[in-house]
Amino acid sequence: MVANHPSQTSDKQYKVEEPTSKLEEIITTPPSDTSIDLEFLYTRDIEFRQETIYFIVVDRFYDGDPDNSQGINTELYDPKGEEWGKYWGGDLQGIIDKLDYLKNLGVTAIWLTPLFEQVEQLLVQSAAIHGYWTKDFKRINPRYIANDDEPSLNKTQETRNTVFDRLIDEIHKRKMKLVLDIVCNHSTPDTGDSKGQLYDDGVKIADFNDDKDYWYHHYGEVTNWEDDWQVQNCELAGLATFNENNINYRQYIKSAIKQWLDRGVDALRVDTVKHMPIWFWQEFTSEMYNHKPDIFIFGEWIYSSPDDSRSVEFVNNSGMTILDFGLCMAIRQALGKYDEKGFYLVQNTLDQDHRYNGATELVTFIDNHDMHRFQSLNSDADTLRLAIDLLMTTRGIPCIFYGTEQYLHNDTNADDNIYGNNDPYNRPMMESWDTETPIYKDIRKLSGLRRLNPAISMGSQWQKYVTPDVYCYVRRYKDSRCFVALNRGDTTTVEAVDTELPDREHTCVLTGRKFQVQDGKIYNLELGSKEAIVISHVGERVKGQTIARVQLNGVQTQPGETVVVIGDCPELGNWDISKAYPLEYINSNTWFAEIPFNESAGKIINYKYAMWRECGSPLRENLVSRRWVIGNEGTVKWRDIWASGRES
Repeated sequence: MVANHPSQTSDKQYKVEEPTSKLEEIITTPPSDTSIDLEFLYTRDIEFRQETIYFIVVDRFYDGDPDNSQGINTELYDPKGEEWGKYWGGDLQGIIDKLDYLKNLGVTAIWLTPLFEQVEQLLVQSAAIHGYWTKDFKRINPRYIANDDEPSLNKTQETRNTVFDRLIDEIHKRKMKLVLDIVCNHSTPDTGDSKGQLYDDGVKIADFNDDKDYWYHHYGEVTNWEDDWQVQNCELAGLATFNENNINYRQYIKSAIKQWLDRGVDALRVDTVKHMPIWFWQEFTSEMYNHKPDIFIFGEWIYSSPDDSRSVEFVNNSGMTILDFGLCMAIRQALGKYDEKGFYLVQNTLDQDHRYNGATELVTFIDNHDMHRFQSLNSDADTLRLAIDLLMTTRGIPCIFYGTEQYLHNDTNADDNIYGNNDPYNRPMMESWDTETPIYKDIRKLSGLRRLNPAISMGSQWQKYVTPDVYCYVRRYKDSRCFVALNRGDTTTVEAVDTELPDREHTCVLTGRKFQVQDGKIYNLELGSKEAIVISHVGERVKGQTIARVQLNGVQTQPGETVVVIGDCPELGNWDISKAYPLEYINSNTWFAEIPFNESAGKIINYKYAMWRECGSPLRENLVSRRWVIGNEGTVKWRDIWASGRES
């Protein structure tokens, strides 16, 4: 039975004990090997918008070390790969063995399911192959490392000689990044003998069934998913749900994740973020950024969308971005189900980008481990390829589910529901490593294009032609352009479409077809059935000793108005508004630019935003100017909200 809301609940459930001497000894934040100074803090940024993420369920990718497969509980391992709820042997050595395959694919960031030590018991014939039943956040799952590796992060912090550390080294040698999947909401379910038994590097510190220090909520499972209080305080699928009000818990989880960052993890994917209050995430992300300023964080708010005000509020105020379920479902409906509205569904979703403060940083996808694979909705290989080409060229950071490039899927228990979940059959073992599949080659080409052309990674998106079957759009940033045309239907001809490309002959990146652009348009554009056309034009890149990637939200502009940055340095016009640095329009909520600093590198500057207006006097923010340390080199992000304006 679910308890009443907090106002009707006894204080006992919210009692937070002061740390005992034992807990103080156990839960300590390990020293970071990175000495953070102002130079590091103000000049390091991780620009994830240029990345192509590849999401791997570790157990189902590749078995590089058969000796570790049985684990400490042999009952949980199925060497034949027939019992879908059991381990099949994939491990970190297997990922090391396939890094060149991924590098050649164009993958620049690898997202791994959680690597923490899991409960070693079955629950309804299922083991924790997914990694979300964690018993110790400071130890590596022994099934993923060598038998003679020490799983304790504490004990190997200095030597760093585990398979995990070799994986980090090999990833970074290839100039790729590692994304670690983490879960802060819950620990383990009731597997018969235990529930919520939590360890700190092998030392038991909490137990759901003996919770004298209130590490967990005890309100039963969620029964009403429309009740926000239940969603944040009650159990998800019977998992022991942490009590975020407990300072001991918060110290433990933050110190644990910092250890992984110290080992070289570049980014975090955070599970089930809607199930904890936003204040917790604000505290958590702040500490992660303080510990490692160049970390990228994105969360999973299940079935988020621009129509869901709470998920939008989370993106704008939590300190992290999220997986873009809204766009995912639009693509699945338009191309997976061939809904009669077709590409209008995609455009209608993108039309709401202004609700987000950072739409270009949303992580986009067409399927994942919690839903049918795309081909279980639509088995046509050419349609899957079209969906991938859309994913790789639209706004946001694309994420490919492992095996998609090999058409990997299993339709057992699948239906035609775009929200459907045929878990665990959506997690088959990777079977093929063909580098010549059409999708493999498309991802390779488009991933390279994302890094080459800033219009795709950081620019605005402009719909140029749309019908249910045909979708043409332009990505724009400064002088760079990328024109994309997609056709889900039969062969057709578009009489004329604006491309914003220079007048000359252009070549499609994917097909090699030649197109003549005249007056910025392609006339009589013929599109084959299920064909994608991608044409790129790269302008001059911004170069500087230090580059500030500036994003401003919350400003309302009219045609003829341009947002600019003014300040007390040469790069910002020395307060001369006529010499201010102009930003690029992304959508009605977002302006963006890369500002190069050379003369002012290494100095403290003052700045504020203003607006050039063709039909009126300039408008300036009504606030005391902002201040920033411009480091000697590197890149940094400014994320600001427009203050009310005052005319000059």
